[in-house]
Amino acid sequence: MRVTGVRACAYRLPLHRAWDGGVDRNDVVVVHVDTDAGLTGTGFSWTPLIGARAVEAVVNDDLAAVLVGGEAHPCRWQELRWHLREAGTSGLTLMALAGVDIALWDLRARARGESLVELVGRRRAQAPTYGSGVNLDYSLPDLVEQVRGWVAAGHRAAKIKVGSVALARDVERVRAVREVLGPERLLMVDANQRWDVPGAARALAGLAPFGLHFVEEPLPAEDLVAHARLRERTDVPFAVGENLRTVEEFERAVDLGVCDIAQPNVVRVGGITPFLGICEVMARRGVPVAPHLLPELSGQLALCLPRSGMVEDIDRASLAALGALARPSGVTFEGDVVRADTGPGHGLVFADTLTPVADVAP
Repeated sequence: MRVTGVRACAYRLPLHRAWDGGVDRNDVVVVHVDTDAGLTGTGFSWTPLIGARAVEAVVNDDLAAVLVGGEAHPCRWQELRWHLREAGTSGLTLMALAGVDIALWDLRARARGESLVELVGRRRAQAPTYGSGVNLDYSLPDLVEQVRGWVAAGHRAAKIKVGSVALARDVERVRAVREVLGPERLLMVDANQRWDVPGAARALAGLAPFGLHFVEEPLPAEDLVAHARLRERTDVPFAVGENLRTVEEFERAVDLGVCDIAQPNVVRVGGITPFLGICEVMARRGVPVAPHLLPELSGQLALCLPRSGMVEDIDRASLAALGALARPSGVTFEGDVVRADTGPGHGLVFADTLTPVADVAP
C-alpha cells in the first residue's frame, strides 16, 4: 500500500469558555493520507493559539513530497523526522509529524480491519479517568460547581489549577475542593509552570494538609534541575511531560527523580510512534503514564500501555465537545473510566463544516 496524496488543513475551534491566560480557541490541523488501495487515513495535530498554519505548511510543503510514492506505514517516522531536521527536530516539526503519523496508524488499522486499540495491542478493557478543568480564573462558587459536576458524573479523582498571586487564594480553593471530593477521592493540582522553587516549596507546604495525589508542572517545564532542587523540599509526587518532547528528556526527568507520573502529549511528541516508545521506556523505569489532553485519542492509547495512569477527562474541551467530529468516535467516558469501541482505525471523523484558520480574520 503506497501513498498517493497528502492533504492538511488547519481549522479553528472556539472554546465555549476561555481558559485563563486568554486562550479562547484551540486549532486542529486535519491530515488526510490517500493510498493506491483506495483507503484514506486521517490524522491530526492540535495547538492552543500558536502555530497551526505553520504545521499545515510543513505537512503540505515538506512532508507530502517525501511521503507520496512511499509505503503507507508508521515505520517511516524516523525517515520523516530526518527529512525535517533542517527545520529542527522538536516543536512545530514534531507537531506536523504527529498529524502524518496518526494518519498512517489509522491507515494500517483500517487496512487490517482492526481498531487502533487492537492494532497497537489492547491490554485492558477500560482505563481510569479524572475530571480536569482550566479553571484558575473561575470564581470559587464556579469552581465548586464544576467539581461537584465531576463527582456527580462518577469521577473519583479531580485536578484543578493553582498558582494564584496570593497563596491564600489557592489554599481556600483547594480546601473547598477537598470538601466536595471528600477524603476518599484523589485531588491533584496543576501549577502550569507558574512557580519558582521557593514559591513552589511554600505553596506545596501550604497545600499539604489537603492530601495532594500529585502536582503538575510546578516549575518551568524545561528546567528539570530546578525540579530536582524542589524535590529536596517536598514529598508531593511530580507529574511532568506535557512540554517534554523526546524519550531522552523523559529519561532525564526520571534520572533526576522528578518524574513520578509521565504525561506525554501524543501530538507534541510527534505522534503515536514516539508516544509508544516513550511509554515503553517509562514502564521499564516504573513510571505510570497519564496521557495529556486529547481524550478521544489518549483514551484509546491508555488501553494499550504497559503501565497506564489516569486519562484526563477535560471539561468541555474534547474534540467532540468543541464540535470537531462528524460523529461519535466510539471512545466513551462513563463514571470514572474510559472505554473504546471505534471500529476500524481510530474512529475520529472530522466534520466538514469546520472553519479553516485561513478564513478567520486576524
